[in-house]
Amino acid sequence: MTTISVVVPATDRPATLPRCTAALARAAATAGPVEIVVVNGPPGLGVCAARNTGAGRAGGDVLVFVDSDVEVHTDALARIRAAFADDPGLTAVFGSYDDAPPGGTVAAFRNLLHHHVHHRGAGPASTFWSGLGAIRRDAFLAAGGFDGERFPHPSIEDVDLGARLVADGARIVLDPAIQGTHLKAWTLRSMVRTDFARRAVPWVALLLRSGQRREAGAEPAGSGHAVTPSAATALNLGWRHRASAAACAAGVAGVLLRRPLAAVAALLVLLGANRDFYVLLARRRGVAEAAAGVGLHAVHHLTALAAVPAGAVVHLRDRRRAHDQQDRCETRAGAAFAPGPTITAGDVAITTVGAPAVGDQRSAS
Repeated sequence: MTTISVVVPATDRPATLPRCTAALARAAATAGPVEIVVVNGPPGLGVCAARNTGAGRAGGDVLVFVDSDVEVHTDALARIRAAFADDPGLTAVFGSYDDAPPGGTVAAFRNLLHHHVHHRGAGPASTFWSGLGAIRRDAFLAAGGFDGERFPHPSIEDVDLGARLVADGARIVLDPAIQGTHLKAWTLRSMVRTDFARRAVPWVALLLRSGQRREAGAEPAGSGHAVTPSAATALNLGWRHRASAAACAAGVAGVLLRRPLAAVAALLVLLGANRDFYVLLARRRGVAEAAAGVGLHAVHHLTALAAVPAGAVVHLRDRRRAHDQQDRCETRAGAAFAPGPTITAGDVAITTVGAPAVGDQRSAS
């Protein structure tokens, strides 16, 4: 039987952690023996390092990554176990937020947008999502895990990992029937900050970096390291997304230039391209919140557009830093680097729901 270890990064000790682990225990009770690994320290340990540490301690054949603010559905782990058991060639599978998010208007908009995008993208995928996603342990370790050096904060580390897996020939599936409730209390400020600094800007830089490497011949297709545009932009840069972003830009221009007909036309394009999403908002949250969602959607797209030049600047900065580091490699070779935080036994809590225990626990590398 496929053995499962769930890894939950929780070094910031979030208030949602008890609900997360309680939901995992309920799901594990219906899925057979499941090992739950919660990495709750030390403080300051990055999310990538926390996930990698949990993976190193886990004993399951399959690693299920669940964010500490996600409350998985009761059947989520059973669906994951069945997906791998039924398809020996499957490398990874990930799910979606559900369509019943708690919280106010902004939280509902942000989580229902995620739900809508993932349901539209069901099937073969060229990316990964670590909010509720599973990978065969051997493939995860072979890929080097999450890149904590490049992504010290929660960002697009899961997209980067998925693209590296696909470049190595992995097969990933998006199954939106694997669901969880997102408990995060989004605000307009946190949404814009996250969409800009933690998502869109590094995404643009990732695309430019991968394009540069292919042009230089440093990472040919199939090298296992190249991140192709199609892999890095799946779920987010389809024609609807591009048309919506263009419509939002045209709408702002129409308002600034006092061209009301142009602004109205842009609004109609936005409404037409995203009709299904706005219907979902109205059905789940009411007409008033759906109307507010149109405005929030415009902010979301305009934030993505603003990130394009910023991402280019970050890419150029990273290139300069890489060049400077290469120039200083000889003098830095013998330098002592500051050690990372020490991980003690108390920082990783491992429990098994449903005897017998899952596999052999491994020490962190």
